[in-house]
Amino acid sequence: MSVEISHSENDQIRQLKFINLITVIFVLVLVLSNIASSAKIIDWGVNLFGLPLAFDAGTILFPISYIFGDVLIEVYGYKRARRIIWIGFLCLIFSALIFWLIRIMPGEISWQNEVGQVAFDKVLGGMSTGGIVIASVCGYLAGSFSNAIVMAIMKVMTKGKWLWMRTIGSTLVGEFADTAIFILFASLTKVFPWSLFWTLTITNYIFKVGIEAIMTPVTYKIINELKKAESIDVFDIQTDLNPFKLRD
Repeated sequence: MSVEISHSENDQIRQLKFINLITVIFVLVLVLSNIASSAKIIDWGVNLFGLPLAFDAGTILFPISYIFGDVLIEVYGYKRARRIIWIGFLCLIFSALIFWLIRIMPGEISWQNEVGQVAFDKVLGGMSTGGIVIASVCGYLAGSFSNAIVMAIMKVMTKGKWLWMRTIGSTLVGEFADTAIFILFASLTKVFPWSLFWTLTITNYIFKVGIEAIMTPVTYKIINELKKAESIDVFDIQTDLNPFKLRD
């Protein structure tokens, strides 16, 4: 395995076997989790000190995108991960436009009688309205980039040791930024009622961080196998961590 030191100059040219597959999984999980978030709020009837632990359905999937985000940073480095994060952003915008187009198109008469526009708007309309879109993209960008930057910095500081500390530490920061911003904007735009603000914020954060911790052995396995398969291990020693620098 070769260790690639990522500087501010262009990446050296490599034939990377699996980065496209990782990108597809990352983006697919991201888009599906946002659809699920607008479709249903789940409540298993569990309370924490009297606070109901209800959560939006997207919480089930979204931690997986963070796991693959960690894989991207650890194996391929921040610059490649930055491009993929922005690809995910564009896919979120595109999916919102598609749902908006579906929402405004006239419904067939039998569908109107059996399902109806009101039902569609209540379940999937959130994916095409300003509230859930703003909440999703703001939370996603803040969470993904804070997660990526923290992990890239920690990898250099720890000299590549203690992977579990980097994955969980970056998740604590990234998931907090994502969850707090997403629920705040969704509540401000009346996608979620204010009465559920603390329930959704605390439950989502605990659940997402918990999934990351539980999945640590799987994350280790994926990262180690990819490093061997790709013969690459990037350290972002002099990388410009500006999220908005799209060209290197």
